[in-house]
Amino acid sequence: MTDSARTQHRPDGHRPARAGRRPGGAARGLAAGLAAGALALGGVVATGSPVGAASAGTTGTAGAGAKSAALKAKAGDLLEVSLDQLRPTQPSVGFDQIYYKLGRYSSPKDERNGDFNKRFDDWCETNGQEEAATVSPGAKLSDPSSFTCTVPVGQETDETRAAMKTVVIGPGGELYLTDGHHSLTSFLETPDGGPKTRIRLRVADNLSGLSPDAFWRTMREKKWVWLRDANNKPITTDQLPQRLGLAHFQDDRYRSLVYFTRDIGYQAPAETAEYLEFLWGTWLRDRVDLDSYDVNSPASYLTAVRAASEAMSGTAGDTVIADGRTADELGRMPEWNAGKKPTGGEFGKLSAPISDDKPGKLAYALDFRALVPAAPTCTKTLTGKHTGPLVVSSGVVCLNGTRQTGPVVVTGGASLVAKGADITGPVQAVGADTVQICGTSLTGPLSVVNTKQRLTLSGPGCTPNTLNGPVQLVGNR
Repeated sequence: MTDSARTQHRPDGHRPARAGRRPGGAARGLAAGLAAGALALGGVVATGSPVGAASAGTTGTAGAGAKSAALKAKAGDLLEVSLDQLRPTQPSVGFDQIYYKLGRYSSPKDERNGDFNKRFDDWCETNGQEEAATVSPGAKLSDPSSFTCTVPVGQETDETRAAMKTVVIGPGGELYLTDGHHSLTSFLETPDGGPKTRIRLRVADNLSGLSPDAFWRTMREKKWVWLRDANNKPITTDQLPQRLGLAHFQDDRYRSLVYFTRDIGYQAPAETAEYLEFLWGTWLRDRVDLDSYDVNSPASYLTAVRAASEAMSGTAGDTVIADGRTADELGRMPEWNAGKKPTGGEFGKLSAPISDDKPGKLAYALDFRALVPAAPTCTKTLTGKHTGPLVVSSGVVCLNGTRQTGPVVVTGGASLVAKGADITGPVQAVGADTVQICGTSLTGPLSVVNTKQRLTLSGPGCTPNTLNGPVQLVGNR
């Protein structure tokens, strides 16, 4: 779904400080957590429990309890879940939109401006509680008792409930997220959040009584699933990610582009089409060639946003954009940037550099993206199921959502990149060039020694792993 259209009563840009709101020490706590995590990766760690707090799914008593509650839920109910219990209904997100959130969440500028860090406002809004009221020193998203929201639980209004994200209960009590992939992935990826972060969602429907085929047929009929990949190519429901997290999604650059045109070229209407931004993105692919812009350059990226937003507002209102929806139905703004000059309005705010007291969303996104280590180019990619020993003796082997059963060995000079994989068996790398493991569930020991270029197990843009077994990290960069 649109992942943001329901928050138009309170846009997620800059907001002035309000009386009685005083920032706490959350930024200091976040920085300390990052430093501790960096130190932990420098030596030898032995553990029999998950590292990074990620979950491979809901198992045991907790998982059974969550599914039991979901099976009883009715449309309109509010259901409390942890992020690792949710299954996506779209294969891609706009990474730059999430990078904006993560950049802002890790910045102290909101507090310097006399406000709380935006992540607490975002969590409160998503939880149906409007915005943050108090934030204790060292507060964490994963610990809701460390901060409070302006609307207490049980006193939600129609307006605050409308800002909540939605979920559909599927066969077996599985939870299918139909709105909020960007917001909830941001909560999952930020260091003081994680996969076990709790949030309440509004139940759109309970379809648990349907067969799998009937369930997906209903989801398609109601337009509660987006079955096109990051390049706008059709996919099947079997190709949808199984969990939230950057490591599990594709990056749709046009989805990010549309996000930055919000309130410049379009505004989400009161009755919002499902997957609104994807529909605009589909239309823009034929009108704005992102390959002709340098999206690493703020000035060039901003030029692309202007071209896209001018195309949106400049088209006739009755133009069919996608899925039979017209430009007006998708919120086309008849005046670009609400009739303001490029130096004013939302476009002016978007243009603010990272050095500004109140940087624009684009500046935050690019500043954070620069911290994300680039993965080496894959020379071989494995997907689906793979059983038996896997020896990486040369090149770069990538496991993209792969279910690997058997030992993995990376020899000197070779590289391994695992994103969203499930590995059962030991993983050993000695003298490898690069080892990057993100959003991966490993059942078995992990030993990485003397990596030449880079070892990445956590940090910016690396979805938390579940490492169930002893971990040995020695002499790595």
